[in-house]
Amino acid sequence: MGRIEGPWDDWDRVRDRVYRFARVTPLWECEGLGLKLENLQVTGSFKVRGVSNFLGKHEAAGRAGVVTGSSGNHGQALAYVAHRMGFPAVVVVPEDVSPVKAERIVRYGAELVYWGRTSEERIEKARAVARDRGLLEVPPFDHPDILQGQGTIGLELLEQVPDVGTVYVPVSGGGLISGVALALKTFRPAVRVVGVEPAGLRRFYASVQAGRPTEVPWTATVADGLRVTRPGQWTWAVASRLVDDWVAVTDEEILGALRWLWTEVRVVAEPSGAAAVAAARRDGGPPPVVAVVSGGNVSTEVLRQALATE
Repeated sequence: MGRIEGPWDDWDRVRDRVYRFARVTPLWECEGLGLKLENLQVTGSFKVRGVSNFLGKHEAAGRAGVVTGSSGNHGQALAYVAHRMGFPAVVVVPEDVSPVKAERIVRYGAELVYWGRTSEERIEKARAVARDRGLLEVPPFDHPDILQGQGTIGLELLEQVPDVGTVYVPVSGGGLISGVALALKTFRPAVRVVGVEPAGLRRFYASVQAGRPTEVPWTATVADGLRVTRPGQWTWAVASRLVDDWVAVTDEEILGALRWLWTEVRVVAEPSGAAAVAAARRDGGPPPVVAVVSGGNVSTEVLRQALATE
């Protein structure tokens, strides 16, 4: 697929910045499926990796304060890392943000700003706050340092499952799958990388079909972390060339995977984190097959909904 041009850092430097605050997460196996448990990551999701890489590289610029737009997990990661680094933080969240995620952002000391419901609305508001207050904007997904930080998941997978054949990754704005694909394809190009989108928000699939980044209409989904309507510039540039396939899962399949993780594996995942598991269990692929469980910040209401659904 060719080399992806970009301001990529040496992976060892990325590791040094990421593991200043993030941890290596375990790889569990159940019923022949490998589960990369980012729900056990610091702050409960993979997002701390990208934030750690970004702020570690731009530490001087962040001292006056940082701001971002987030559906919740990226905001938690930013609040946590900013707190550890001694930076003030502001997080713009949707008006219907998960209460669990909002409470944890505040717990880490960040200021909450409620604004709109789409990713684009939050990002625009965060940019306005950055301009008005002189803060450093930390993109939720569309930046080389963010996506390369997320790519350390791919590096860990190659160490934990050296012969990995297929990796399923949940997709929203594309920072996670772009980073994972970049790492995997750099060191093991034969690995098959599959992006998993909600059935009502297939923004990368639509973009691939059109041959350019395409916005899709906003649609509600139980996977609150996967609601972005358009690929980012950087994430499109990487993922459109390195990802092998794009598949969709319904809300019912996501809740079924969440229930399976809870009852059979004893793993707590949020709907966004269960999406890749749903597709991997349904579709399979060249083994060994691994699904990234991207987060575990689930509300009790959604967990009850999943467990009550048969």
